Amino acid sequence: MPGLVLWDIDHTLIDTRGVGRELSAAAFQRTTGLAMREQAKIDGITEAVIFRETSKLHGLTTDRADFEQFAAALTAGHLERVADLRERGHALPGAAAALDLLDADGIRQTVVTGNIRSVAEIKLQVFGLDRHILWDLGAYGEDDDLRSELVRLSLRRAHVSHQDVVVIGDTPADVAAAHANDVRVIAVASGRSDEAALRHAGADTILPDLRDTQLVGKLVRGSDPR
Repeated sequence: MPGLVLWDIDHTLIDTRGVGRELSAAAFQRTTGLAMREQAKIDGITEAVIFRETSKLHGLTTDRADFEQFAAALTAGHLERVADLRERGHALPGAAAALDLLDADGIRQTVVTGNIRSVAEIKLQVFGLDRHILWDLGAYGEDDDLRSELVRLSLRRAHVSHQDVVVIGDTPADVAAAHANDVRVIAVASGRSDEAALRHAGADTILPDLRDTQLVGKLVRGSDPR
């Protein structure tokens, strides 16, 4: 029985249906004074890297202070548009039930996400998915540039060994980060990466979504009934 599940957020548990990008664009403009014409790759990437690489696309060189200003603006934007998030976005099918089932099994749960912590908390609170999340055990976009390091940091914060942990995420980056730490991974093809892309990334266990709650629970516990 694993002691900890590390959830990804966007396209694994929730979908903001474009609101997230709008808020990133607004925070970028507040920080740099420039309209965001294009955005760097975001899937599986940490917020600090997205901001830095997006800035480069606009001819800007940024530092940590700039990122912290961006992070503050991004948090403020999410707070201002909670109603839009709730109205336009949604929890993905099976997400709430999976969180509830794992909690009932006594499995600790946190998030390893490219989002900054304040935004991660807002997103899950908006959709009622925060009640089982142990936030202090997680790792976030401000903690490190590399997702593999975020997994490693969460293991340290939770005081668990790699064999007691399962990562659940929707991108090849989630798979790679788990493998880099010798952690089991359940890939969910509910985002932009289909099952073929996740399998190519090395995922052994792939689900189309989280709808089959009992199967999610069995896979997390290490028994594959299929």
